[in-house]
Amino acid sequence: MTLHSLSPDILGALEGAVGRDGLTADTAGMAKYLGDWAGDCRGSALAVLRPGSVADAQALMRLCSELGLGVIPQGGNTGLVSGAIDSKGAGLVVVSLERLNAIRRIDTENFTLQADAGCVLQTIKDATEAQDCLFPLALGAQGSCQIGGNAASNAGGVNVLRYGMARDLILGLEVVLADGELWEGLSGLRKNNSGYDLKQLFIGSEGTLGIITGVEVKLFPKPARVETAYLGLASFEAAIALFNQARQACSDLVSAFEIIGSECIELARLVYPAMTAPVSAPVQVLIELSSGPSIDLNGVLAGFLADAMEDGLVTDAVLATSVAQAKAFWAIREGLVEGQAKRGYHVRTDLSVRISDIPALIERARRFVANEHSGWISLAYGHAGDGNIHFNVLPPLDLGAGEARARGAEITAGLYDIAVNLGGSISAEHGIGRSRSREFWAGLSPTHRRIVTALKTALDPKGLMNPGCLLPSTETLP
Repeated sequence: MTLHSLSPDILGALEGAVGRDGLTADTAGMAKYLGDWAGDCRGSALAVLRPGSVADAQALMRLCSELGLGVIPQGGNTGLVSGAIDSKGAGLVVVSLERLNAIRRIDTENFTLQADAGCVLQTIKDATEAQDCLFPLALGAQGSCQIGGNAASNAGGVNVLRYGMARDLILGLEVVLADGELWEGLSGLRKNNSGYDLKQLFIGSEGTLGIITGVEVKLFPKPARVETAYLGLASFEAAIALFNQARQACSDLVSAFEIIGSECIELARLVYPAMTAPVSAPVQVLIELSSGPSIDLNGVLAGFLADAMEDGLVTDAVLATSVAQAKAFWAIREGLVEGQAKRGYHVRTDLSVRISDIPALIERARRFVANEHSGWISLAYGHAGDGNIHFNVLPPLDLGAGEARARGAEITAGLYDIAVNLGGSISAEHGIGRSRSREFWAGLSPTHRRIVTALKTALDPKGLMNPGCLLPSTETLP
């Protein structure tokens, strides 16, 4: 039965678990925890609970288990799939990790960092940089997203090409389980072949198996040299051919390779009105190389681009001559995302295909939108080096909100079909959350469903951890 309020006795018990500063149950105080970054979704909660210690989180989960009270673990609330928002009024409490926000230890000898789950990603990046180290996870939301949420969603970002997803950067986790027990999985070991790798169960689980309270990650030497270039190309086919050449010519010096359809530039101007693209071309590429001090990185990049221009793959190129110019290049990539949110509702996808299939994905998706949804504007951009394309679609400005969302659902389904028919995935890095749970579940084989259900039942037998997220609620499972 869905609860609509908590009794004074239960509120008192919850306050006893997290302290007076850790409980918010009034509408105004809870507001910032009940909406997503994009503004697409508003939710509800019976209360917002903010444990100030791991022991608080354990006491809270023991109490919720006794009460049968469902919880939504929440990090920085920057997700894009409603994974931390109860949009259906299911009578849940939000457990925010924002008070668990300390860096516990930076070990420069072993290149590791251990932090509370609520530590903001940018804080971690700044602290490691001060130690001449690098934590390479890089996201547009890094100023507000939290490392625990990055782990729970297996975050990606612009440096996946060289350093991998969040799961590739995480050495260990500390997790409060649904019954309040603590699993201590922080060891700092880079190699540990002792049975099941339990941390991988929780990475990408989106809060459905437990609450991550601590994270240990790999650090890397801080690059001494970084070179950035902004390129113009005639087609996405040329962009993928260029990427293949870059991998051959520059090897693992390539840390980012972003592609941007020219139609996206106007969106960046909604955020930066004075912005001008460095090149004018149908397809634009942002490439970054990084290395230690002994490599002539500028010479490597300039030589590679000279060959690519001679081969006709690149029609125009601008190499950044300063850190400020490189940041201006990256501002275009970051601004086009913010510009879409500024414009309002739009179809947002996070598709993944084999790198060689990127041109086919974009071509089929553009043709689908043009033929079946005239007036809608297609946008194609993404992390081409790892096969992740954000193919988004803007509704006509004069279309009513209700009709736009209804048509948008049809477009989303069509784009998912295109990706799946190419052997791809409907979620490259954003996760499943609540907005994609039915499509995710419908696409699983019976064997896959059985394994997922067994894991969920074993770790969360009462179904209290983020119900409705990732797996559809039990009453709606196909």
